Amino acid sequence: MTKPLAGRVVVLGITGSIAAYKGAELARRLMDLGADVHATLTRAGAEFITPLTLRTLTGNRVTADMFEDPEEWEVRHVSLAERAAAVVVAPATADAVAKLALGLADEFIYTVALATRAPLVVAPAMNDKMYAHASVQENLARLQARGAHVVEPEVGLLASGAVGMGRLAEPESIAAEVARLVSDGDLAGARVLVTAGPTREALDPVRFISNRSSGKMGYALAAAAAMRGAAVTLVSGPVAAPGPEGCDVVRVETTAEMYDAVLSRAPKCDVLIAAAAPADYAPASPAGQKMKKGAEPLTIELQPTPDILAECGRRKQPGQLLVGFAAETENLLANAGEKLRSKNLDLIVANEVSGTCVGIDSDRNAGYILFASGESAELPVMAKDEFAQRVLDAVVQRRAAAQHED
Repeated sequence: MTKPLAGRVVVLGITGSIAAYKGAELARRLMDLGADVHATLTRAGAEFITPLTLRTLTGNRVTADMFEDPEEWEVRHVSLAERAAAVVVAPATADAVAKLALGLADEFIYTVALATRAPLVVAPAMNDKMYAHASVQENLARLQARGAHVVEPEVGLLASGAVGMGRLAEPESIAAEVARLVSDGDLAGARVLVTAGPTREALDPVRFISNRSSGKMGYALAAAAAMRGAAVTLVSGPVAAPGPEGCDVVRVETTAEMYDAVLSRAPKCDVLIAAAAPADYAPASPAGQKMKKGAEPLTIELQPTPDILAECGRRKQPGQLLVGFAAETENLLANAGEKLRSKNLDLIVANEVSGTCVGIDSDRNAGYILFASGESAELPVMAKDEFAQRVLDAVVQRRAAAQHED
């Protein structure tokens, strides 16, 4: 598996925010994607996190003083600026945003930002009232007008104790944006449609039928495809996760809504990855009012819901690649193989979900990839974000083979 940032130098600038502690996690996330991370601290940033922590994590010298004597002579800000595939300032305080916007260069990271021609990624973190201030917004707009990429902060609990917009975006989201900007892009130009999560079918206005799908696998696939350069649309059932960075997210609730959302978009996509777990049945006649509990057993008539993937298989476009998922508790490979054939898929990911350590609502996954050509590959237990990359490796492999056949 090729990591999206393999061999790329990423300069990480950490400024004086309480969120500086997340810089260590961001460095690790970037490294997990293959990046060679070179961290730098402003004077205020070094009050919150030490150079030793970051050097231990990254294995590279950490610059906290622009005028410190180098181990080997080099104009370091120019050297790093020329080698950088991306420069990331996270967390970026109001002071950091202003200095970047004005082109000031009183600290090492700002000199790198001026000297580089690599993409600049800025992730603000500050008090909500500071973030909303006209000067901060004008400075961010000025940076964006020059081509900088701003990863917006989130609403959450701030250092002041207030809840508002200003909390640093999750390190995973920032790393994903960096990867999207600078990765080699073996899916560049591809239009990828991903489905994720469960659906809900109403019994009455307050109750519904659903399943245990968390949407984690579909969200990981959407994020990974965006990192690899694809234009990604994610059709998501009701899950709590925020939309992956760089993806167009369409929220739905019922299987019928997911059917309409997918079928209206499928003709324009190059790759459809159906990782969702839509309900197979829905109540035939949902109650208009809340059903009251009684002493007698309750019988509810269920009717089949539309089969989204089967219909996509019937309407499959020339050159389009269809990927399905089969979550099974028995006869895994046989059931997955039948689904692969009956729904006209190019490949299917088969998951054994009778256990609790992988699959549904877990952060890990394992299984098999079955190809329509008859080939197969086993995927051992791994984190879902890595699992997603392995599935996309198979997608890229199959697309390349199809182009060769043509």
